[in-house]
Amino acid sequence: MSALRRPTDHGIVPLIIRERKGFKLFPFLWKILLYLVLLVGAAITLFPLFWMISTSFKTEAESNASRIIWLPHQVQLDAYKAILANKDFLIAYANSIFVTIIALLGTVITIALVAYAFSRIEWPGRNLVFFLMLSTMMIPTQSLAVPQYMIFLKFKWVGTFNPIVIPGFFAGGAAMIFLLRQFMAQIPKELDEAALMDGATHLQIWYYVIMPLCRPAIATISAILFVGIWNSLLYPLIFLTSTKLYTLPIFVTTLYNPQMPSQPWPTIMSASVLTALPLLIIFFFAQRYLIESIVLTGSKG
Repeated sequence: MSALRRPTDHGIVPLIIRERKGFKLFPFLWKILLYLVLLVGAAITLFPLFWMISTSFKTEAESNASRIIWLPHQVQLDAYKAILANKDFLIAYANSIFVTIIALLGTVITIALVAYAFSRIEWPGRNLVFFLMLSTMMIPTQSLAVPQYMIFLKFKWVGTFNPIVIPGFFAGGAAMIFLLRQFMAQIPKELDEAALMDGATHLQIWYYVIMPLCRPAIATISAILFVGIWNSLLYPLIFLTSTKLYTLPIFVTTLYNPQMPSQPWPTIMSASVLTALPLLIIFFFAQRYLIESIVLTGSKG
């Protein structure tokens, strides 16, 4: 009996101990590797933002130097003073705010109505229409530019904000409808039935019951749509023919002149920083809702 215990005491037990130590060691090394990968990815992602901010504080000579200058030798605010004194920039900023607010409100409201119809109301052909709507995601946006231009030209909307603002009131964005529909689908339908028994209409249920429960999803799609509308360049460039109607993305492109030997990079980058500032603010305040919406939507079985 003692002969059988010796191999166990001196052979198997130390092996189990070594395996447990190795099991604890590998997750620790895996975490270190994971954090290194995340740090490298974050550095690559944040480098354009760092370079934009750094260049905005440089002199024009430093920004056009043949060698790389990572940081300005002395912080300069001349580019910001010049761009803030530019009336065209202020007009473009006001235009972007106006277009984004109107288009965002119209798009979010109509997307919420369509998502409610797909998720809470039973009607013939609902699944087929939902499938057809999702199939529109495979159509490239650029391929619709020419037909849309011809339509808006007949409406005499070219040269106005109408082609940029009004389409948002027709629930543009199948992906956003899908996201909100999935979020609404996990809300218990007993709430709808109780409200219907109390005499509420579907519009009242949508506004008083469903919408307050969908705040994380609404915040998520609002943030995504805000970025898309604020940074939109193609359609404003096609339909806004007057400089007084230019939005920020178009105005920033006009600052670059390929015929000049040296470019006013500090001015361009300062305008870009001021353009990106609202996006950073929106994501800073909406990041909690973004994560919550993704987690809750993905938890639906």
